[in-house]
Amino acid sequence: MATDLQIEKLDRAFDHIDAGHTGEIERDDMLSLGSRVLLGFGEAPTSHKGKNLLDRFDELWTEILAHADSDGSGTISPAEFRTAMVTAYIDGQKFDKTFRPAAIALAALCDTDGDGAITLREFESLQAAFGTPDPEASAAFERLDLDRNGTLSVDELVRAAHEYYTSPDPGAPGNHLFGPL
Repeated sequence: MATDLQIEKLDRAFDHIDAGHTGEIERDDMLSLGSRVLLGFGEAPTSHKGKNLLDRFDELWTEILAHADSDGSGTISPAEFRTAMVTAYIDGQKFDKTFRPAAIALAALCDTDGDGAITLREFESLQAAFGTPDPEASAAFERLDLDRNGTLSVDELVRAAHEYYTSPDPGAPGNHLFGPL
């Protein structure tokens, strides 16, 4: 059973995918989110990083759809999204199978210079695709930089994603992945 905090975070995640605010999401919405991220980094969808990200987002969509689309329509309502995310990632053990690879693909894309570290500027570019304003992205970056070295490692970003999408702990730093709740 999900907590109110987890539901609030899942509802925000639904809104990230439903950029057109239609009240339902489908595969194209998930891939559009990936495309917005690619565009923000000037990365072609046919490049290795671009293809990897879109493939991971497609796998993520397939997992969510498998737990949500009871009528076979290919679209998911907010309630169905919550149910799918709780079933697969909060109560279930699917994070490492589909969500972690998507988070790693995002981190690899963010690390534009390949140094293994994501700078504030790179993080802000990622956040722009999700609709997070720069001041909120900056505040999130500070909360997620657990070792206080001025960058985010892949591990820090993946941990933040895990906490955001699964943690019931109101004090978890990952709750701030997309700014304050």
